[in-house]
Amino acid sequence: MAQHDSKEVIDGNEETQLTSDHMDNDLLKLIRDAVGAVPVNVVKDFWSMGVCAQCIFRLLGLHELICSHPSLSNSKLRTILGEVRVGGDGLDSSGTQEALTAHELTTETSICKICLGVLQFVFFNDNNTFMKKDSASEFASEIAELVRQQQYQQIGSFSLEVSLPPLVNKNDRAIWFYMQKKYEYELWFQEKAAFQCFSIKEVLKLLVIKPLQTLLDLKHMESTFHIRLTYLDSLMKLNAESSIENKRRKTDAAYSLAVDIHKVEGEAFTGTSLKSQEDSFGYVNDMIEKVIQPCHLTLQCFRNSIYIGGRYLKYSRNVSQTRWVIDDERVGEASVEEILGKSILPFCRGEGYKFHAAGREDIDVRMLGTGRPFLVEIQNARQIPSEGVIKDVEVKINSMEYQHVKVKNLVVVSNQAWAMMREGEAEKQKQYSALVWISRDINNEDLQTISSVKDMKIVQKTPIRVLHRRSPLERGKTIHWMKLERLLGSSQYFLLHLCTQAGTYIKEFVHGDLGRTHPRDNCCFVLQLLLIVPCRPTMSIWGIAVVDLYKSGYGQAMIQAFY
Repeated sequence: MAQHDSKEVIDGNEETQLTSDHMDNDLLKLIRDAVGAVPVNVVKDFWSMGVCAQCIFRLLGLHELICSHPSLSNSKLRTILGEVRVGGDGLDSSGTQEALTAHELTTETSICKICLGVLQFVFFNDNNTFMKKDSASEFASEIAELVRQQQYQQIGSFSLEVSLPPLVNKNDRAIWFYMQKKYEYELWFQEKAAFQCFSIKEVLKLLVIKPLQTLLDLKHMESTFHIRLTYLDSLMKLNAESSIENKRRKTDAAYSLAVDIHKVEGEAFTGTSLKSQEDSFGYVNDMIEKVIQPCHLTLQCFRNSIYIGGRYLKYSRNVSQTRWVIDDERVGEASVEEILGKSILPFCRGEGYKFHAAGREDIDVRMLGTGRPFLVEIQNARQIPSEGVIKDVEVKINSMEYQHVKVKNLVVVSNQAWAMMREGEAEKQKQYSALVWISRDINNEDLQTISSVKDMKIVQKTPIRVLHRRSPLERGKTIHWMKLERLLGSSQYFLLHLCTQAGTYIKEFVHGDLGRTHPRDNCCFVLQLLLIVPCRPTMSIWGIAVVDLYKSGYGQAMIQAFY
């Protein structure tokens, strides 16, 4: 019985192989017939200029035949070009002596002068090792292996991105102008090539996407997960890297270097585009000598940033919101940014993080009440944490030894939350409490006058304490309400409660900042009472805390998402 089953399996495999061979034969016949319709002198012309077999098929408008079968090897394509145009008698289809031998047609040109080896699947990798793949399927396997090594999770699709050096596009345009000028009146060009010549980038994508979908078991579409192939002209790579080294901004994004290099290369070619068709003839001849090496290829995969949002409370007066360094010396014990970012990052297996908050408080100001909305942007996360994992992160932060910062309502949010947080920031109201000292006694009538303030308009110049890092501007703000509360046993210490528009400098509103904060409209009495009454009382802040934040408009929608 086992032998019988084994025989059936063998027979089945043989039948599958025969079917596959039959399909391959049909494909090869289609390709041979298609190439056979093109004059031999055209193939000879391209080959003599150092154009690879893949580019010849592309320029002839036959890319669909090779793109639909990515396992078709480069050597097979070269063989077809030789078989079709070289007969046993050494004559071409016109009966004249062949101008291109079978050996020349079936031997690969070194590096294609048009695509610089891109469609030949030859390149230098990141280790500067020469690599060569014989088919699109082999090349796709190389890409798929890189993706697997990165161990991304929760990926449902991918987007393939290709970046080519400007020289490749310039070469392609030059050969196209050359074809138009030389073959525009020939029937084969008018019927097919003139309308069906795809770019190198388009053909590369068509060749690679199909096998990639099979190997990764993912669908190619617009996606948050990207696979990027960045080709760099070998002759310019070192110069490009050197020119960006000093001006490149530090970032945790894995793909930034390739983007910067490509930008520099693009700038190098600015103004060198072909101005007329005649320019292409000299350029086509010159480029044969220019191209001596294939491109350097950087294979990268990355996911769009994910966002973890919530609200934070800050209990320490020696913790800044973001890392603060002056003259290479750190200010404060820690920062909210570092405490939250470093706690969340490992659970996402990302490459870096950025911290965003709805406003900011000074280092010596506590953040109490319902907390300040924030987002931690995780760059190139390998996994998206589940609801349970997020809860564990929240517990971890709130259980830290020093209890400088706590969080609540932690949750994964969409990238729209960042925009909503920024849009709602200008409409937000903040409530503060400040312990203040006044140089003269305040009576009950003064307290009632202060409490009657509603939507008072003030104008604040940039405070002296931040002039070194802020533009010297005047900013109009609103004090929505105020209340002054007496402290038992003191006639000069008070607790000031107030609700203000986002961005109001509270310390400067209280002490006047040497007259840089002043009233507007009909509110002079109140400010004079607090700051500049004739007997010149002075007011000092001993402690201040953000008690609560109010939101409206888009901001309210984001807060609801945090609950």
